[in-house]
Amino acid sequence: MLIGHLPAGYIISRLLIRYAEPTEVSAKAFILAGVIGAVAPDLDMFYFHLVDHRQHHHHTYFTHYPVVWLVLLTASSAWLFTASKKNYAACASIFSLNGFVHMILDTIVGDIWWFAPWGSEPFAFFTVPALYKPWWLNFLLHWSFAIEIAVVVWAIYLWRKARHHKITVTATNAPTVP
Repeated sequence: MLIGHLPAGYIISRLLIRYAEPTEVSAKAFILAGVIGAVAPDLDMFYFHLVDHRQHHHHTYFTHYPVVWLVLLTASSAWLFTASKKNYAACASIFSLNGFVHMILDTIVGDIWWFAPWGSEPFAFFTVPALYKPWWLNFLLHWSFAIEIAVVVWAIYLWRKARHHKITVTATNAPTVP
């Protein structure tokens, strides 16, 4: 995915915010933790470009190991269910969930090593043929980019809906001046 991770993280966080309300975490903090988690696996791009000099596929780094995100999700979920103050645990859980969803989304057209570090076999649902230069044009012109556009549109819809709801609630709760 090129542009879909951040909006997907927003969608998931926005849809799950009602479950975070009893934890007393603010909606902004919850959504921020979610969108950061959604792009966190790609922080390895700094290492990929600055240290590794693009020698290895960045999906082979530990930040793209699904087991890392499953362990984080399991640990943060256990923390959420056992903690007396749940606000930080809720943020950790949404962060981890969106990191794991990143792995699923990358698997659509990008190789993910689902059994790493124990296995060395990449898996992707579909392959994007290398027909164009630069490389990103292949992804932009592939049918799977329509999925990313749909995710972006859905995120914008949810954002506008939440923004409109907030404005409506604020407007209806405003004191009237006689």
